[in-house]
Amino acid sequence: MSTSTAAARGGFLLLAAVATAICVPDRVDAQSLEPRSFSPVPVSVNFAGVGYGYSFGNVLLDPAVPLEDGTGKVHSLLGAYVRTFSFFGMSAKADAIVPFAFGDWEGRLAGQDTSRSATGFGDPAVRLSVNFVGAPALEMPRFMAFRQGTVVGASLRVIAPLGQYDESKIINLGTNRWTFVPRVGVSQRLGRWNLEGVTAAWFFTDNPNNQGRTIEQDPLFAVQASVSYLFDGGAWVSANGGWGSGGRATVDGVPGNERQQNTRFGATATYPLTRRASVKLAWIGGVSTRLGADFDSFILVYQYRWGGGL
Repeated sequence: MSTSTAAARGGFLLLAAVATAICVPDRVDAQSLEPRSFSPVPVSVNFAGVGYGYSFGNVLLDPAVPLEDGTGKVHSLLGAYVRTFSFFGMSAKADAIVPFAFGDWEGRLAGQDTSRSATGFGDPAVRLSVNFVGAPALEMPRFMAFRQGTVVGASLRVIAPLGQYDESKIINLGTNRWTFVPRVGVSQRLGRWNLEGVTAAWFFTDNPNNQGRTIEQDPLFAVQASVSYLFDGGAWVSANGGWGSGGRATVDGVPGNERQQNTRFGATATYPLTRRASVKLAWIGGVSTRLGADFDSFILVYQYRWGGGL
């Protein structure tokens, strides 16, 4: 294999491995459905991305708020950055996402019709991911010869309450509370196929002021699975599914009647435009929802890579 061909192949493989790192920020429904999020990556590489997402349905950014029959249409823009590195000899990556959104919502609050239009920044998120089994920290030359087997990893995302928030409004782009999302996943490569399973939990601090009320929320728990197929040249497609439960809200000490429960499916396709650039298209939709977010999302992301000696 020539040097130029090997370099191109390495670039395609890298884009395929990290394309999932840049995505539209999670909505608090425990079903972000990120395929290949624990695939191994080389170290010392940077990614920047811009994206657009459109969601419609019961798309409350904070489903703990006591809104009945809520519906909305939300357009999201984002800027994201990812850096891969060695963490005590294990492959790791850190990413940060800053969202900007504009949308319209309507619903019922205490039996009265209400609506809201909002434009501004949402809550930013940072995440640390480490693959601690089956994915050693490798620079690009060694990574190009690496063949994945079974990989086990973990991540922690922190969502900060820095988005636009008006305590007099029931619906906001920000949530006015911290959110912590630990995840543990297993990724298995079988030829051109990649299988992945993930367990996740969402933990929330209290929102001390939403129209004068204090809103608490129990943890949300989820399990997710994806199956991906890798094509020559670095393109891949995946089918994804997940189930989440929990997250019962309490308003001023009075617990809600039900916990949230939903089942979601999605599909993702990533295509490398060049050695350094790729595009990603994803869809996430609800299959069944007992309570909580029930919406469809379409996501388009462009990302660009540099560094890593390629």
